[in-house]
Amino acid sequence: MKSTFLTLIILSGPALALTLTTEDYPPFNIVDAKSQKVSGISTEKVIEIMLRAKENYTITAYPWVRAYQLAQKERDTCVFSTTRTPEREALFQWVGPLVKNNWYIFAKQGDTRAPKNLDELKPYSIGTYRGDAIAEYLIKKGFKVDIAKTDEDNPQKLLKNRFDFWATGELLGLAILKRKNLSDKITPIFLFNQSEMYLACNINMDNKKINFYNKILQGMDKDGSNLSIENKYRK
Repeated sequence: MKSTFLTLIILSGPALALTLTTEDYPPFNIVDAKSQKVSGISTEKVIEIMLRAKENYTITAYPWVRAYQLAQKERDTCVFSTTRTPEREALFQWVGPLVKNNWYIFAKQGDTRAPKNLDELKPYSIGTYRGDAIAEYLIKKGFKVDIAKTDEDNPQKLLKNRFDFWATGELLGLAILKRKNLSDKITPIFLFNQSEMYLACNINMDNKKINFYNKILQGMDKDGSNLSIENKYRK
C-alpha cells in the first residue's frame, strides 16, 4: 500500500488551531506506532478539507473513548472517523460522510457452527471494544457482548475462547489480523450492517464552519479528490 504519512501537527499561522482527534482504525485512520503520525482515507480527506478551508489545525490520536469525549466536551474540537447513529445525532455537528464501513462477524478458522446472520448469534457471546458503535448496536439489540479496551485485543481473546465471535469493521479487522500474523487463524464470515463515518464536531462549534466543510467535501466528490484518495489505499 502506498500512502504518504501526514504530520501530526500542522499549523499555518498564529490563529487558534482547530483540534482534530482520532484513533487507530485502518485503513480510515492509520497511526504509525513509532512516530504517531496519522494517515489513512478519512485522515487525508479531513486534511484536504482543512487545507481548502484554510484552517489551522492539529491532529492527535488517542484511545477511542478519549478521542470521542474530547470532541464532546471541548469547543472547536472534532473527532473522526465517527459512525453517525440516532443515539449520537444530537451530540455533534456532522461533516460527511467521509467513508462507508462494512460491519462483519469474524470467526476462528474451522469453526463448525458457521452462523449466517445475527439471529443465529443470539446464543453466543460477541467480542467488541469500548465506545465503539458496533458494541452499542449489539447491546441495544440484546446480544451478549464482551467489551475489550481496544479492538487490537480481540483476536487473541477469540482464539483463547473468551467469547465466541468477533464483531468489527471489515477492513479494520483484516488490518489487525495482518498486523498480528493471524490472517490464517481468523476469517470474516458475514456482513451484518453498513454504516457511514463522519467528522463529528463539538455541538457549540460555529455552524457556518460546519456548512463550509460540508460544501468543501461535496466539491471534493465532484472534482475526483475523494476517489483519488480512496484509490491510494486499494493498492
